[in-house]
Amino acid sequence: MRRHIPGLHSGQEDPESSLDGLFLVRVEKAAYRGHGQKPFLEVCFAILEPKPFASRSFSGRLYCTDRALWKLNSFLRDFGYDQELLSRDQIDEKSVLNLTGVVRTSHTVQNGRSYQNLDAFASAAEWDTLSYTPIIP
Repeated sequence: MRRHIPGLHSGQEDPESSLDGLFLVRVEKAAYRGHGQKPFLEVCFAILEPKPFASRSFSGRLYCTDRALWKLNSFLRDFGYDQELLSRDQIDEKSVLNLTGVVRTSHTVQNGRSYQNLDAFASAAEWDTLSYTPIIP
C-alpha cells in the first residue's frame, strides 16, 4: 500500500511545524524516562491559547539531573503540582496530568534533528498579563 506524505522528499522541516513563543497549555501526558546518566520527564502539552494554535500539541523534556532540577522544580511549582509530593521529592505521573500553565518555547536544530525547548514557565493565572507582553529574544 502506498501513502502520500507531503514534504517527505524535501527532508526539510516545515516552518509552520515549529512552535516558538508563549502558550497557555495543559499537560496531556507525562512519563519518566530513566536513561542512564540523563533521566528526564517527557511531557506532552495541549495548547489552549492563543486560539489559532488550540488544536496543536507539542512535547518536551525536563531533565532530572542535578544541574537541571531547577527547571523541573519551576515547572512543577508554576503548574500547581501537589506541594506535599514536591516536598517529598516525588513525581507522580498521574498528578501531573491536566495541570495548566504558561510555557515559553523555542526550537533548535542539532545534527539535522529539530528539538522543542521549554525555556520558561509561569502559572496559568499570569496568562492574561504575559500574553500581551512582547517577547524580546
